[in-house]
Amino acid sequence: MVTVYDVPPDALIPRLAQQLKSEGKIKPPEWADFVKTGVHKEKAPVQDDWWYLRVAAVLRKVYIKGPIGIERLSSDFGGSVDRGSRPYKAKKGSRSIIRTVLKQLEEIGYVVSEKGQGRRIAPQGRSLVDHVSYEVFKELAKDDVELAKY
Repeated sequence: MVTVYDVPPDALIPRLAQQLKSEGKIKPPEWADFVKTGVHKEKAPVQDDWWYLRVAAVLRKVYIKGPIGIERLSSDFGGSVDRGSRPYKAKKGSRSIIRTVLKQLEEIGYVVSEKGQGRRIAPQGRSLVDHVSYEVFKELAKDDVELAKY
């Protein structure tokens, strides 16, 4: 059985985002066109479907690290802020974006909340991610890409 651990994330996340977008259950909020993804960024994302990519990345993180909370996820999606001549400093990503993404994933049943521990992947979400992982694995195996390191 192929799982998320068997495929590279740079191949899985765009395919998972495409699947989530085609389902039509997840919609970006109206403020998504103007928001930065963290204090370490200077501008808002320029990709049209960046919201779906972030949802897919969060779903993958919850699958791998769950149960996980908003604070830990914001650390994972953070970066280093440019402070001029002073050294760079690590900053967390936007917790509002992650909170909204997790609420959307909970509403459609892909993630469930565990009291006091954070969110974990639901069986329906695990099934979706495993199915997409299997499709990506088959495609990469057909193209003869080296998968042994994953």
